[in-house]
Amino acid sequence: MNIDRLVALAVLGWAMLAAWPAQAADNTARSLAATCTGCHGTNGVSAGGIPTIAGLEQARIVTLLQEFRDGKRPSTVMQQHAKGYTDEQIELIAAWFAARK
Repeated sequence: MNIDRLVALAVLGWAMLAAWPAQAADNTARSLAATCTGCHGTNGVSAGGIPTIAGLEQARIVTLLQEFRDGKRPSTVMQQHAKGYTDEQIELIAAWFAARK
């Protein structure tokens, strides 16, 4: 094997390793967000009376979820859902839905 191939393989390996944490975070965010789609619709686009959350600003989603979780915002079911999330999970969920248009 020549040096050019070794360098190419090394670069490819580093690129794959660098991308892995982002891919893992996206998979985790997608899994967490999937629990929201039953009410808020596929990808957060509601087909009915539940608010659409796709495309909302990430900071707004974080604030809303934290307010539901902490009992500062009344709701019928969101307080129970949000209580199960850590701040890190809320950030992942918010980023995922904010990226949807």
